[in-house]
Amino acid sequence: MTCIELFAGAGGLSLGLRQAGLDVRYACDIDSWAVETYNRNISNHAEVADVRLLDGGALLRKLDLASVDILSGGPPCQGFSKQKRGAHLALDERNGLVLEYARLVSEIQPRAFLFENVKIFGQKRGMRILDQLEDALSDYWVHRYFVNSSDFGLAQQRDRFIMVGIHRDVSDKRPRLTNSIKRATIRDVIGDLPPPPDDYTEHATLPNHIKCRITALNEERFRHVPPGGGWPDIPANLRLDCHNEVDSSKGGWPDVYGRLEWEGQCPTITAGFDSFTRGRYGHPEQHRSLTLREGARLQGFPDNFRFYGTRYDIRLQIGNAVPPPLGRAVGAAIKKVLEEATGTVKPASAGHSRRKSILLVAAE
Repeated sequence: MTCIELFAGAGGLSLGLRQAGLDVRYACDIDSWAVETYNRNISNHAEVADVRLLDGGALLRKLDLASVDILSGGPPCQGFSKQKRGAHLALDERNGLVLEYARLVSEIQPRAFLFENVKIFGQKRGMRILDQLEDALSDYWVHRYFVNSSDFGLAQQRDRFIMVGIHRDVSDKRPRLTNSIKRATIRDVIGDLPPPPDDYTEHATLPNHIKCRITALNEERFRHVPPGGGWPDIPANLRLDCHNEVDSSKGGWPDVYGRLEWEGQCPTITAGFDSFTRGRYGHPEQHRSLTLREGARLQGFPDNFRFYGTRYDIRLQIGNAVPPPLGRAVGAAIKKVLEEATGTVKPASAGHSRRKSILLVAAE
C-alpha cells in the first residue's frame, strides 16, 4: 500500500508506517536538516517543501501514481500550545497549515488519511479548526482517538490526538489500535546504555550519544536531587532565587531540575529534553541531562538511526517526532481496514452521522 507524508520531520511516523508494511513513496518537510535525517535513514524520497505550495494532482503525476492509499502527517502543533492565549492562538499562522493538510487530502483523495497532533488539538482549544477540517473532508468517515505513547511500548507519558479518515467509498469500519502488553520503564529503554564520553565527544558506537555541557553550579545542584525528585531537594543556598520564592506545596514547576526514576516513565519528550533545567529530563543516576540518543530511544527510534544537524536541530527533530511505535500501531490498523475493504460503499454504522466523528478516549 502506498503512502504520502506531509510535515514528515525526521521520519518517525514514516518509520512506523514502514514497519507496518506500508510503502512511503514521498515525504516532505520545511526543515532541511530534518529532511537530511529522513533521507539518510529511511529513503531518498523526502524533499524540502512548503505544503502551501504543493498541488495534489501535480504531486501524484510527479510520483507516477494514479492514486494513493494513505496520506499522513502532523502539522506543527506549537500553535495549540497551552502557553498560547486568546487572540494569539487564533493568529498563529501555523494553525492554517491544518487546513492546507485538508486541502491536499481533498486534492489527492487517498483511500485513508492519518492526522496526528497534540492532545489539546482534539479538545476545546482546537475544536473550531477541527470542525473546519472535518467539514472540508466530508468524503471520509472520521474517527478520533486520544492515545498515550506508553500504551504502545514507550517509557514515555506522551498524550496525542489521532484522527483517521476512511473514504466513504472504501469502508466505514473503525480502525482498531493494538496496545502493547508490557509497560516499559526507563530502565528497559536506556538502562543498558554506557555513559557518554566525559569530554563531550560522541560515543564511538552510539550515534548522537553525547554528554550535554552544564555549568559546575548546575551539576552541584543536580547532585542533591534523588530519583523522582526536583528543585525542592536542592539546598536553599544553591537554588535559583525564583525557586526560594515559591511555595513548592502549591506547585511551582516540580519537574524543573527533575531526575527520572529507573522503574518509572518520563514525561513528554520535548525539544528541550536535553536539559534538566527545562523539566524532568535528568538521568536516574548520573549527574547530567539525557543525551540525544537517550531521548531518541525514549521516542522509539533504533540506535542505527542517526540524526543530523546541530544539537538544537537534532533535539528539535527528536522532540517533534511521532514515535515510530505509535506510527506502526496506527498504520497497521488502517492497513487492516483497507485490506478488508471490498471497494463498495458500505452502510453507516448505527449512530454514525455524516458530520460528527466517533470520539475515543483511548486506543483499543
